[in-house]
Amino acid sequence: MKFFSKAWKSSKQPRKQHKYRYHAPLHLRQKLVSAHLGESLIKEYKRRSIPVRKGDEITIMRGQFRGKSGKITEVDLKKLKIFVDVAKHKKVSGQDVQIPIDPSNVKITKLNLDDRKRKAMLERKLSPKTV
Repeated sequence: MKFFSKAWKSSKQPRKQHKYRYHAPLHLRQKLVSAHLGESLIKEYKRRSIPVRKGDEITIMRGQFRGKSGKITEVDLKKLKIFVDVAKHKKVSGQDVQIPIDPSNVKITKLNLDDRKRKAMLERKLSPKTV
């Protein structure tokens, strides 16, 4: 049965928004884990936000770990959450567990440009359009 519609634009109803996010394919889920860039990166890349990736350095803007900076250790596309090395909770057994954070609650301060595709995408956005 087909649950995802490419024709869907938007809706005010939370149940439809939740359904869209839940049934979205991987290539769209990657876009859904986007975060805002820091002020210097906005000026440099002329973009407001970009999908997060493992290795990006971020600052947490909301929640229990507000103000802490760290690196992204994992991006969970199934749950649309990210894991940061500074956002940890100690269990009763003494084991450290990472807390999932929504990407909308963080700001990217330094990009991981090890990937050629990501670097090319940013450069493509910067180059002037030729008609």
